[in-house]
Amino acid sequence: MQSTVPGVNTSWEAQRTVKISQASRNIPRHWQWRLLIMCLIIGDALMIGIGFRVAYYLLFETVISRSFLATPDGFYLYREFVFTTVPIWLAIFATNRLYSRQNLLGASKEYSLVFKATSIGMLLVFAVGFLLPGFNLHRGWLLLSWLLTFLFTTTGRLLLYRAVVHLREHGYYLSPAVIVGANNEGLSLAKQLIRWRSSGIHILGFLDKKLPAGKKVINHLYCLGSVDELEAIVERYGVEEIILATSAFSSRDKVLEIFRRYSNTNHVNVRISSGLYEIITTGLTVKDIAFVPLVRINPIRLTKVDRALKLVFDFSLALLGTIFIFPFILLIAIAIKLDSPGPIFSRQRIIGLNGKQFEAFKFRTEHSEEAVNLKAYPRLPAKPTSYQYYRNNPRLTRVGKWLLRTNLDELPKIFNVLKADISFIGPRPITPVEMEKYARWDMNLLSVRPGMTGLWQSFGRSDLSTSERIRLDMYYICNWSIWLDLQILFQSLLLAINGKGYY
Repeated sequence: MQSTVPGVNTSWEAQRTVKISQASRNIPRHWQWRLLIMCLIIGDALMIGIGFRVAYYLLFETVISRSFLATPDGFYLYREFVFTTVPIWLAIFATNRLYSRQNLLGASKEYSLVFKATSIGMLLVFAVGFLLPGFNLHRGWLLLSWLLTFLFTTTGRLLLYRAVVHLREHGYYLSPAVIVGANNEGLSLAKQLIRWRSSGIHILGFLDKKLPAGKKVINHLYCLGSVDELEAIVERYGVEEIILATSAFSSRDKVLEIFRRYSNTNHVNVRISSGLYEIITTGLTVKDIAFVPLVRINPIRLTKVDRALKLVFDFSLALLGTIFIFPFILLIAIAIKLDSPGPIFSRQRIIGLNGKQFEAFKFRTEHSEEAVNLKAYPRLPAKPTSYQYYRNNPRLTRVGKWLLRTNLDELPKIFNVLKADISFIGPRPITPVEMEKYARWDMNLLSVRPGMTGLWQSFGRSDLSTSERIRLDMYYICNWSIWLDLQILFQSLLLAINGKGYY
């Protein structure tokens, strides 16, 4: 693969282009993905087998289980069952496209497919057991195996995903891409994709008929040519992803021509941006009326079933969490009281679902204004809300710095979850003062409850700009699933441990 503009720039992204070229020479890109799929198949087979074996151990071989259950005769029967079942389950995985490149490294979507596939596999086992009278395997073992095979398989895929993220830093598993359209939308797409180095998309440059080839557009990215030269540029640079900024096209004929040219190819994907991101983050529904496919904008992304499921998830987790972490809350409260004078909790006015305002609870992390000589910090913004993420904020108490680093200052919001004011996972809570920044997005942000944590908190916290936080919140609203909530919860716990993104 050739560099975008050779010898012009030595930025990280330009160096990445060189790494991709070296990686492709070492292992061609199509073989990189074939090796990944082979590793996935082997890993899934091992994890499914381990899940069955651990279930057998927990149910029949531990000291506690032996007190209630007798060890079954003939371990070899269970072993033969597993050896027979694993290939069948791998076939079910393949049928559910879990080895298709389009679904790989898809995080919550991939885990959802794994759960579906393991459930189908176990239902098939129960169906066989119902039809065959001689099927004598313990039902409790099968149920426990169902849970453990899902957990082990997702864990195995997650570990493999972390390995791929590391390899992407060295040029492997990256798809060279061009953005068609160097307008504001195209620039916004480029910034977002560059920001997420682990996305697997490597932007080579732009195509735009209004700019001459070789003209610098943004940072290290240049215009590679016009849209009319797309086919030659795809061949020259080995492009695998074509991203269309729709607002850059004056007519749809050129868009249709690009889709017609590449819709039936396996080596190039054409992706189209919405151009109406503020509106369609709540999702679209296509319905044929009088044989005409018409697009309807959904007023709310979450259906009634989704909202009920999310409410049950929030309330159950909050109830269990309150029971287990109450002693910890008590210890933090004592530490705050001993560290500095003032109340234990602080309250913040938040705009919630459908614009309803409420008081959100937090642990106090700052000294009172009287306790800090703000004149000694002339560069410190005047309003407290405007330097929430200010580096070395002098108002922070010693305990407050630790609470912010670990995100534990948000712990009292668990009581707001019990009151159904907020969710465990959701968009960032917005104060009335901040509402001006979200004027273009309030139609979507207020369609769901804000969260104690969310997508942007779990992927960078204060390292992200306001526009990037908003975009991640919009993505969450559009793509909500219970699996995405679990992924964010897990990611937030890891972030709280290492304190990344804290100012």
